[in-house]
Amino acid sequence: MTVTQETGVLCRVPMRWGDMDPYGHVNNVEVVRLLEEARIAALGVPVGTGHEVEAPLIPFFSALPAGTQALITENRIKYLRSLEYRNTPVEVRVWVVSARGGALTLGFEITDVVSRRACVRAETQLAFFVPATGTVLRITPEQQEVLAPYSGPPLFR
Repeated sequence: MTVTQETGVLCRVPMRWGDMDPYGHVNNVEVVRLLEEARIAALGVPVGTGHEVEAPLIPFFSALPAGTQALITENRIKYLRSLEYRNTPVEVRVWVVSARGGALTLGFEITDVVSRRACVRAETQLAFFVPATGTVLRITPEQQEVLAPYSGPPLFR
């Protein structure tokens, strides 16, 4: 598995001083929050939630029908080394691992901005649910085309 500067998109997510645990590194629960913030920066605000002022880096959520919920179905995280708090945003590379059927799987790599070393690698799988109809949306060929330029390697086998 090789993640390059050309893989997916790069998001800068602020760390908070309070993200540290008693051991002096960013707590594992806060790592999941960093992944969530990177996902929103990359894909945009899910349809019908919040207010999107800045355009997403990967224009996907905006193409979903009104009322669609983006639900996390799985998170898989590998901690490579501790992520130290910095008073500067952390870099999170986000890419599309898979977009087929009713699931979108994203890859993430969190890099320490000082050491330039990967600290965390993760995959998150999402499903898109329409409460009004009680159905899971399938990813269309047109949506797969939109996502294709942002594709990259899987992290886990």
